[in-house]
Amino acid sequence: MGDETLESLAASRKEEGEFKSLFKDCKFFLSREIPREIVVLVIRSLGGEVSWDSDSGVASTYDESDDSITHHIVDRPSQSHQFLSRCYIQPQWVFDCVNQRKLLPVDEYVPGAILPPHLSPFVQEGAYVPPEQVELLSRDRKDDAEEKEEKKEELSAEDKKLALMAMPKKRKALYNKMVHSNKQKAKVVNKLKRKREEIDTSKGAKKQTTAK
Repeated sequence: MGDETLESLAASRKEEGEFKSLFKDCKFFLSREIPREIVVLVIRSLGGEVSWDSDSGVASTYDESDDSITHHIVDRPSQSHQFLSRCYIQPQWVFDCVNQRKLLPVDEYVPGAILPPHLSPFVQEGAYVPPEQVELLSRDRKDDAEEKEEKKEELSAEDKKLALMAMPKKRKALYNKMVHSNKQKAKVVNKLKRKREEIDTSKGAKKQTTAK
């Protein structure tokens, strides 16, 4: 149980770290019509780069022609010019990624597309849940279960060590007691197993002697 607690804590720390860098590999450019303040705040808070046309606001760090831009956020059904090296998405993609805590496929968010329902990640008990959200929650639970299994296997000794160091003193003391208790139980179990094996071996030898 102690190892499970430590692995759970380490996995939670790792998952939170991954979420804080959700957009770390993304470089965004905002078209003029996008509400800049909130979108910029969300993207930068989660590790992404973002800029806009210098004519539409100060403090832009790169322009639309930058070849390293990965996502161009627009809120118009068509564009006069498009760069083939990036994907064009509507702003809802950013917020849906945050709600689901992962990067979503961009296919349903291209300019002019009818957007999927903007679903909240929070569901109140007894509240009506639309079919789209039922399907999404079911899919996410399955994905989360698979991801947790993978992450549990990937946890290194260093991850566990960091998780233990981050524990409050009282919780760490309780964890150490649990580990000690589990070790003592394991010793007793192993001792009983050995004793049973010796008895079974002894009985087997007696049966062979009697048969002769």
